[in-house]
Amino acid sequence: MSEYRELRVPPRPTRRLRTAGIIAAFAAFTVATCLPAIGGVQLDFGSIVENWRNGAQTGAQLLQPNWAFVPRTIGPMLETVQMAIAGAFAAAVLSVPLTLWAARPTNPNGPTRRIVRAVINVVRAVPDLVYATILVAMVGVGALPGVLTLVLFDIGIIVKLVSEAIDSADHPYMEAGRAAGGTQAQINRLTALPQAWPLFANQWLYTLELNIRISAILGIVGAGGVGRLLDERRAFYAYGDVAIVIIEILVVVIAIELFSNFLRRRLV
Repeated sequence: MSEYRELRVPPRPTRRLRTAGIIAAFAAFTVATCLPAIGGVQLDFGSIVENWRNGAQTGAQLLQPNWAFVPRTIGPMLETVQMAIAGAFAAAVLSVPLTLWAARPTNPNGPTRRIVRAVINVVRAVPDLVYATILVAMVGVGALPGVLTLVLFDIGIIVKLVSEAIDSADHPYMEAGRAAGGTQAQINRLTALPQAWPLFANQWLYTLELNIRISAILGIVGAGGVGRLLDERRAFYAYGDVAIVIIEILVVVIAIELFSNFLRRRLV
């Protein structure tokens, strides 16, 4: 009579001790960054407790929007939307060749690819408010420095993300094109671009959503849009007017996001 033994899968080893150690180390590092004695960031929690009434009063004023201020915000808000659309469109046009030059499969030439990537990394490293401040000083106050800032900001995002996606994907169709004797330009136009259009469309719509938020901030440094009006009313402590601007920005951002999601379902 044969003897049968029950085979069981060994229990999965637990890593609770290791996980607890990682969490403890992260918590200790976080606490250390808040200790001024060792060069950490000084967080004055006492001032929060001491001045909580100021925050409560400001919050109460923000909860009382001044609806009579709405007509004055229409023009600056339209300028903000126009800046966002113009910046996204210009970045969409410029991002296609830059992305093809920055990706390895679409640009086998190492020196030019590294130069384009280095330039894009520099563009991404500079904060948008720094761009806006410099461009306002160069071309003056208005919508133009805001649009140029948005173009630089969008190009950094689109080229970086799409080129990395092209690098990480398999490209048998490009190998077939090379085997057939096609030039790199023909391969990019006939094989790489059709495959990359969904990636481009997704990032273009994403930057359009970001542009509304960013353009509202750029106006604070004089780069046009509703941000200038927001900074003006905040300086006069007119928080009821500030609340109206915030509500309008929220409505426009949600509308752009819904529109982007609709287009994304159709295009991607």
